[in-house]
Formats: sequence, structure tokens, C-alpha cells
Amino acid sequence: MRTIIAFLITACSVSPTVFAQSPLTKILLDELTRNFTALKQADPPPYFMGYAVTETESDVIQASSGSVDTENHGDMRELDVTVRTGDPSFDNYRRVGNDYPRFTTGALLPLDDNPVALKRVLWLNTDRVYRGAARRLIQLKTDEKLRAAPQDASGDFSPAPVQVSFTSAPKLKFNQADWEGRLKKLSAEFNNYPGALNAEVTVEAQRISKTLVTTEGTQIEQGRLFSRLLITANGKAADGMDLSTMETFEADDPSKLPKDAEILATVKKSGELLENLLKAQPADPFVGPAILSGRAAGVFFHEIFGHRVEGHRQKDENEGQTFTKSVNMPVLPDFLSVIFDPTVKEYNGIPLNGSYEFDDEGVKAQRVTLVDKGILKTFLMSRSPIAGFPQSNGHGRRQPGYEIVSRQSNLFVESTNKVSDAQLRQMLIDEIKRQGKPYGLYFDQVTSGYTTTQRAGLQAFTVVPLTVYKVYPDGRPDELIRGVDIVGTPLASFAKIMATSDKSEVFNGYCGAESGYVPVAAISPALLVREIEVQRKERSQDRPPYLTRPSVDVRIPSARRDEAQQ
Repeated sequence: MRTIIAFLITACSVSPTVFAQSPLTKILLDELTRNFTALKQADPPPYFMGYAVTETESDVIQASSGSVDTENHGDMRELDVTVRTGDPSFDNYRRVGNDYPRFTTGALLPLDDNPVALKRVLWLNTDRVYRGAARRLIQLKTDEKLRAAPQDASGDFSPAPVQVSFTSAPKLKFNQADWEGRLKKLSAEFNNYPGALNAEVTVEAQRISKTLVTTEGTQIEQGRLFSRLLITANGKAADGMDLSTMETFEADDPSKLPKDAEILATVKKSGELLENLLKAQPADPFVGPAILSGRAAGVFFHEIFGHRVEGHRQKDENEGQTFTKSVNMPVLPDFLSVIFDPTVKEYNGIPLNGSYEFDDEGVKAQRVTLVDKGILKTFLMSRSPIAGFPQSNGHGRRQPGYEIVSRQSNLFVESTNKVSDAQLRQMLIDEIKRQGKPYGLYFDQVTSGYTTTQRAGLQAFTVVPLTVYKVYPDGRPDELIRGVDIVGTPLASFAKIMATSDKSEVFNGYCGAESGYVPVAAISPALLVREIEVQRKERSQDRPPYLTRPSVDVRIPSARRDEAQQ
């Protein structure tokens, strides 16, 4: 540990060489060097500092019933300041009990590269963050003798190679007028489905640019484009249960999103599905065999496995630490492997939301095999070391305004026990018969999930499906049901996976945790599970609207339109 400390102090004591490609990076470096040099004379002095700037340029248009509801263009720069006082073995970021240190706030920066304006914000926020960091370190040192020794005595910050890299995303090209016309036409199709109380077609396009400079010498400029078209429809069943459907398309550039014919077909599919859901029977609590589609399985693994292998949870004694003592031990069936790989930008032509070149600590993205043929090998690591894993593997991430912890990226589930979809369905029917169950379940679409990882709570998870079918063993058609939540405990659920399909699907989304919301993806084949537990979804006490829906044809005749507007 002393060698590591000496290396970091030496590296941080040298003014970084300026390789800056953009005016912003040069301004950040100048002010970082000035402030770091001045604060080295303070007590306690910082041993590491960093400035991170996230600039988000975005366009969003939402339409419903043939009309544009909202349209927004935004451009925003957010600043995160990191100041570490003490030394890498013990610094102001040490977590104690339920105390989660947070110093940065994601302060807004001017959009222009005006040195005077930018440096003023940098100076004031550095001063504020340093005061908080110094105060916390002094408090931690004062309280140290009153606390029991931690089970994991590893330090608070690990060394990482200095990185210098300059890339940028293409300019965001978004034709607002064209998309307005398209969304009006597409959203009007929902007028044909009376069960849709509200339904929208939304297009979102983003260009995200990230700049990071540190006193170690790291200088990174990176960026990405990401666009999404979102189709949602919401209704309320006669018993008050709220129901919804959702379909998405993703691309890097908005011009690569599907043409109107494909989108319109999906709008119709969503409307018809919602109408069928409103007429479907509510689900009953059930335990039995099931198939989860690839997208459903991706969310399943993200919730019940991914969060439990994030490195910082292995060190936090408030966490359940499901897998902390399981390294080199079986945690999944031996035909399954789990890989996190942010270096993969797309899968079968679909861009992956969890891709990046460097994480938010400036560590190069890398492929990490968490589980190899059922055996747990490592954890997702930031620069916060844990026992047995002293280095980052490029998974330190955050939303602007939050502190960095280890988070998921692109999750890949790989299988050696693969069969066709038809074979997987036959295996489900065989298992239904073997167990003597009246039916099994097929989970087609899911929308979200959540899990409890802390020791004080139940080690449980919930996955929220949108579309679920009963599968009968006697050949009857599958029956759509509504109001289903998947529930369970992680260790028991893993042991019941029997086989997978031979095709994988992509689920793109955003994951919320201690470091805010970060973009993620999950790529998985469909899963056959011997046993899954579902419960009936909570329903509202409100009934559907008492008043009848307005007539769709409420347009003013063209001959009278001008008179009505005068």
C-alpha cells in the first residue's frame, strides 16, 4: 500500500502536460493546476483532484391524438468536482454505516468556452467541495478509534494508468419539422383504440460529450449519439387496474430510426395489445415453470444478478453481500456465463446503451467475465478497491451531480445449453406436465424491475412484465393475462434455470442506484425456468372514466375552418 501511495502522490505533484484538443479542456487544466497547487498548502491537503464536464444536447418531441404535446431542445453543461484528501488508504470518500459521502452537485457551466466565466464556476465549486472533503476527513479521523475494525480493510482509492484520448461524436442532426409531421400522423392512429386513455409517440435524440481532466495527468474527451423512438399506450381495466404497453426503437443517429410504415405497424400492434389486455383476466398468484423472452431475461439478470456483483456492495457492511464470499464458486448453472462489455457498441444492428470508451474515472472500458461456466470470477470494479480486487476494471459510473460507484454496463448472458424457440416451448410443456400444473407462463415484454440488496431488507427482487401469457399443455391457444409481477429471491431463482434459446434479444434502458441514472443494456437469450413465482399487481381503486370518450371525428369542416378562427 505504501508503494501505491507514493506513486499517486508523486504523480499528482507534477503539473500535467497539456495535450488538450478543445478550448474547454485547456481551461479545465489551467484552473485545475492553479487550484491544486494552492490547496497543497492547506491542511489537510488534497492528494487527487479532477474536473468532469458533461454536455448534453437533446431534442425531444412527444405527440398524441395527432397533435404535438411537447417539443424541447436543450443544451446543458454540468460540472462535477472531485477532491480527495488524506491518502489512498484512507480518504474523505470512506463509507461508514449508512453515511454515503456526496460532495459534487453537478453545477451548471456556461455553454461558451469563455475562460473568465468558466474559471469562476470552477473556482467557487472547487472551494466548496474542498471544504466539505476536508471537514469529512477530519471527522472520519476523529471517529476512527470509536469504530470497530472493518471486515474489509482495503483502501479507498486505487491507482490507474494515465489516459490521454480525444474523440467526439458527430454533430446531432435533428429535423424538427419533419419529425413533428411524422409523429402527428403516427400518434393519430391511437384514436382508433378507445381503450387508450392516453397514448404517445415520442422521439428523443441526444448528443452527449464528456470531458475529464485529473491531477494524475488523465485528459479525456469522448462522446456518443443515441436516439430512441418510444411508443406507449395506457388504459384502465374495469376493476381499476392500470395497464400499459411499450415498444421502442433505438439508433445512434435519428435518421436511422425506422420508416413510418414500420412504426405505424408497431403503433397498431400496441393499440391492439392494450385493447386485449383490458379484456384479459387478471392473473392469480402462481408458482410453476415459465419461459422469459430474451428481453425479459435481460432485465431478470440485471436485477437479480447485476446489482449484487457491483464491487462497492462487497465492502459495504450494510449490504446483503450475496456473492462476496462466492468467488471461484458456482453461482449459476454450469451452462451459463455472464459478461459485462462496454466496448461493444451494437448487437445485431441495435446500438447498446451501456457502451463507452472510458468510464467516469478515466479508466479504459474493458470486457469483464463475471461468471465463467457458472463460476463467479470477479466483480464490477471502480477505483474503490475491495479485498482481493485492488484495481478498477472500467465500471466506475455516475449521472452528473452524483459520486462515482461501480455500476453495470452492457450485460451479456451466454449459454452452452441452447435450443430453438420451438424446442424450448416443448420443454416448457413437458415440464408443466411433469409438475402436474394446469399451465405455465410465457413472459414476452417487461418494462422495469427493482431489487433490495441491503442487509436490513429482504434479499428479494421484482420484475414488472407488460405482456404475459398462460401456456396450456393440452394444445389450447396461449391466453393473455394481466397484472403480473415476478417476485423471488436471487439464489433460489438462479438454481431453477433449465435451458436457453439460441437467439438473444436486446433490452436498452436506464438504471437508477446510488450514483444516479446511468444508461445500460442487457443482451440475453430466452430462459426456461423450472419454477417462477408471480403475484398479482397492485391495482388502483379508481374506475375507468365515467364520461364517454369524445368522438374521434371532431374536426371543423375545411369550408368553415377559417371562419371559426377569425
